[in-house]
Amino acid sequence: MSLTHTLGLLTHPDREWEAIRNEPESVGKLYLGHVLLLALIPALAAFYGSTQVGWQIGDGQVIKLTSTSALQLSVLFYGAMLAGIYIIGRFIDFFAATYEVQDSTPRGITLAAYTATPVFLLGIIAVYPNIWVNMLVGLIAVAYAVYLLYEGLPILMKIPEERGFMFASAVLTVGLVMFVGLLAITVVIWSVGIGPVYVS
Repeated sequence: MSLTHTLGLLTHPDREWEAIRNEPESVGKLYLGHVLLLALIPALAAFYGSTQVGWQIGDGQVIKLTSTSALQLSVLFYGAMLAGIYIIGRFIDFFAATYEVQDSTPRGITLAAYTATPVFLLGIIAVYPNIWVNMLVGLIAVAYAVYLLYEGLPILMKIPEERGFMFASAVLTVGLVMFVGLLAITVVIWSVGIGPVYVS
């Protein structure tokens, strides 16, 4: 059922959020039917792009990663996406009482997973690792994900739009803090030797 919501979120998000609310799923089923599959798209695309296509800055030479290095980084990236969805989802559930959500059903991971859908789908652009194209498509994906968050949170949590706006803003702040934390963790991981290894 989870993957059937993907197209709906892109074409008619209001109705799809209502459908998601009316068809509750367990965390396990949500991960198996949606997150584990869609998170593979950017991870596999990045592996292919970094090993088979490579980057080129200006007229410089094409830079590629070794398959072993790209695989390590892709697996870490995949794991970070899975963990990020779960952690943000738990934060959403934690904040629910603060914003007077009456429904006791935890829906945070559901909201986080479906909100990330455009990021997962447009992650396919990583097969062509051009910095400007990737940045543009990445900005579009993040912008639509933010739109889904602000649109879907009041519907999924069944709270007024004004309160939903404040709640969504708090969730967005947590997401930005997590992103900065992830960058810091990346620096630490690279410093212990699990960084990119380039094809000579």
